[in-house]
Amino acid sequence: RNTLTGKKEPFIPMQARHVRWYTCGPTVYDSSHVGHARTYLSFDIMRRVMTDYFHYNVLYQINTTDIDDKIILRARQNELMRQLEQDKSVDFDKLVVLAKEALEEAKAKSDQKKEEIAKAIEEATQNKDSRAKTEQEGLLQNHLVKRKNLDNDEAKIMELCGSSSAADKDARANLLVAAKSVVAEKLDREKGHLITDHSVFNAHARQYEREFMEDMTALGIREPDVLTRVTEYVPQIIAFVETIIEKGLAYKSNGSVYLSLDSFQDAGHNYRKLNPAGPGGAATSAAEMAEGEGALGGGGSSEKRNPSDFALWKASKPGEPAWDSPFGPGRPGWHIECSVVAGDILGERIDIHSGGEDLKFPHHDNELAQSEACFGCQQWVNYFTHTGHLHIAGLKMSKSLKNFITIRQALEHNTARQLRIMFLLQAWDQPMNYSDQTIDDARSKEATFKSFFREVGALVRDDYLAQEVGWQMAENDHKLADAYLSARQSVHESLLDNFNTKDAMSALLRVINEANTYLRLPQVRPSVLLLRAIATYVTQILKVFGVIDGEDDFGFGSGSGDANAANGGGEQYIETMVSFRESIRNAALEAAKGGDSKAAIQSVLQICDALRDEVLPKVGVRLEDRPTGTMWNLEDPEVMARELAEKAAKEKEAQISKLEKQLIAREKEYEKIKNSMVKPEDLFRTSEFKEWDESGVPTTLANGDPVSGGQMKKKKKAIDKQSKAFKDLMAKSGNNPQELLSATQKEVDGIKEKLSSLSL
Repeated sequence: RNTLTGKKEPFIPMQARHVRWYTCGPTVYDSSHVGHARTYLSFDIMRRVMTDYFHYNVLYQINTTDIDDKIILRARQNELMRQLEQDKSVDFDKLVVLAKEALEEAKAKSDQKKEEIAKAIEEATQNKDSRAKTEQEGLLQNHLVKRKNLDNDEAKIMELCGSSSAADKDARANLLVAAKSVVAEKLDREKGHLITDHSVFNAHARQYEREFMEDMTALGIREPDVLTRVTEYVPQIIAFVETIIEKGLAYKSNGSVYLSLDSFQDAGHNYRKLNPAGPGGAATSAAEMAEGEGALGGGGSSEKRNPSDFALWKASKPGEPAWDSPFGPGRPGWHIECSVVAGDILGERIDIHSGGEDLKFPHHDNELAQSEACFGCQQWVNYFTHTGHLHIAGLKMSKSLKNFITIRQALEHNTARQLRIMFLLQAWDQPMNYSDQTIDDARSKEATFKSFFREVGALVRDDYLAQEVGWQMAENDHKLADAYLSARQSVHESLLDNFNTKDAMSALLRVINEANTYLRLPQVRPSVLLLRAIATYVTQILKVFGVIDGEDDFGFGSGSGDANAANGGGEQYIETMVSFRESIRNAALEAAKGGDSKAAIQSVLQICDALRDEVLPKVGVRLEDRPTGTMWNLEDPEVMARELAEKAAKEKEAQISKLEKQLIAREKEYEKIKNSMVKPEDLFRTSEFKEWDESGVPTTLANGDPVSGGQMKKKKKAIDKQSKAFKDLMAKSGNNPQELLSATQKEVDGIKEKLSSLSL
């Protein structure tokens, strides 16, 4: 789907089968999260399909934004926090005062922001401007999340301020961590202008650029053919801006340079192609303009000819890096970088331009405008692709909302393959939810592929040439062959249709399901070569998707490609078999001494199960017991260890759940026994009453008033019920209820002890 036009269009490169493809890279101010993984994994999959399946010649470029408002702010704040941490004159007591002041300022700023949004919603409602109202309501929702985060920070800060003391050696360090977000903002407001060393900003960007590239490698994402940085293109950016000024489409103002949207439109160009908002962007909202100018926006609309004009070059203020230019000391605007670096590497026309959904406006629309202004064309990019937002708990994953999971955190609990499969199962250009359900679905699909590959691997290892090699299953063989051919056709059509990996994966899983059904037919005589062809094809497509590396004909491989080599040769297998033999021998000798053949059989079976479940996985061997015999395969020991750990965790979770239910039941039983032990005639012999009849029904209250007839009836029913419970208890306990109560208490204590040990 070409997001420039909003519809599916035939892909026609400008030059034969050569594709010039530019993707906006990260703004390297912090660690990358799973939302970034969604974007770059999706484009990696699309790029692989283009090169490895459709065999286009792709030149793929990514740019790193290494100077930007977010980087400047975060680098300054981190430097100021570092200085504060090293400033021993600011002891714990002074830090408490600073943290409380910063907290109050942050709350006041938050309150003011909420009032501004509420006012904007009210105005939009009065003006019947549904677009503005929806936009502001979204901002309010995000603001409320941010305020909740601030309230949580306040609770932590106040707890540390109140419960810690200067005598606690960790008190100062703990408070610095808890109050970092609010204190850093306060320090930046007061001292940010003093940070002028370029190396502070450069070191910050280099750190997170390296981390980003390492994350991409960990996810199995191919490196770009070309990687560029903004800071290495400042001379070219200045020349680019000068060209636009010379064409009369940009103007200088107070040391900054702005693209003139009025002049741009008068020259026959259109603005906001990706995210239309009226002629020439006339309906661009204040919130959108603020997003376009960044957190350190320039002089505002007062130095612009048109409020929607955007900065090509920003005059640097104190505390911001600056480069000399004909316009004065400054730095590149956010959008100009991509136009310049892509134009330099890929030329004045680009086939494909990619990025996240949130870059449509202002970033990509502004890129289009300034590129068309400089190059004198009407269409700089032919096809845009934008990945949908990644949501978590109903909100877009975002650093500003603090609801993100870093890529490294995600990889602690999931493999890169599982994350890739998760995204393959979604439409790349639609929003998706990141949840336990989506990742569990990916794991389930991975397990389906693995199981099928193992089964076919076992069949291929057998000497199938010693058997009849034709189709022995009549219509079942034909049905499976038809499913195979249908899967190939479906995959091809799906990939032609907007890189529809979701349907392509479904086609692969359908043919595997057909194969599994085929293999479980009574007296099955499988066509090994057909099954191998299916497994090989599935592997080929998964290789195209980046799910599988390696040179094996089919299957996920053993990790290193050689399980023997990965495990140090055959020594570990020999040690395993020697240990197994010794265990079996000792069990047999022990049984022989006692003459207990049943115990010997049970012991041998337990040892065999332990070999399968505990010993062989450590050396990369998987055994699966089937009615037709035991199937074996070589696997990556780390993968098997992770599977065993996950299985153990689930079993432990199930065990805890079971014990918790047992505990509730036994505690109820304990209370029931305890209550039933009261003799019926003593049930109401309490200080509330003074006189009772022969069956224990109270007749007179403690103050001398008679008990009403209605109350006496109720008490009589309760005594009759207690009488039955007491008799049942006596029968159940053999007239020894105290012994039964003690035994039940012992059961309760035993369950609690088991739960405690499992929790540890």
